[in-house]
Amino acid sequence: MVTEMNLRIEKVRETDIGLVLSLIKDLAAYEKMSDAVVATEEDLRHALFSDPPRVEALIAWLGREAVGFTLFFSNFSTFLGRPGLYLEDLYIKPQWRHQGFGRRMLAALAQLAVDRKYGRMEWSVLDWNELAIKSYREVGASPLKEWTTWRIVGSSLEHLAASAPSTSSKLAMGGADEQT
Repeated sequence: MVTEMNLRIEKVRETDIGLVLSLIKDLAAYEKMSDAVVATEEDLRHALFSDPPRVEALIAWLGREAVGFTLFFSNFSTFLGRPGLYLEDLYIKPQWRHQGFGRRMLAALAQLAVDRKYGRMEWSVLDWNELAIKSYREVGASPLKEWTTWRIVGSSLEHLAASAPSTSSKLAMGGADEQT
């Protein structure tokens, strides 16, 4: 019998990159967004294993089978004056849902946030994902109804960047966000 006690949650290894991309594609299919995935193994390798890494990931294992993953990164709260953990993705394969694995992964991230003295954890969830919403409420999370997520991508991002003052190009020089 499989129980959540058999679950191992481990930091992703470089040899897991193909698996992570496969899980991302599974997540995209579940979210009805398969066409949105343009990430490659090389993109993930750079993001996860550059110095410093841009993101972190954990994989949940039952024996030798991956049952899910999380991908997350640090953000910062100016009001708290402390970093936080932003959960970009949490995905459990359909056949492994309703067994507490997602909650265990959230708990592992919460422990990481506490250990790092982060002030909070936050994430987004699709409005129709009632299973996730119910799970998040059960662990004490609540939606930020007064906040709306905004995003700019592609040509709109490039157009906005083109309007930056010429001195802003120096901001990336030698900084933490410098691209290699």
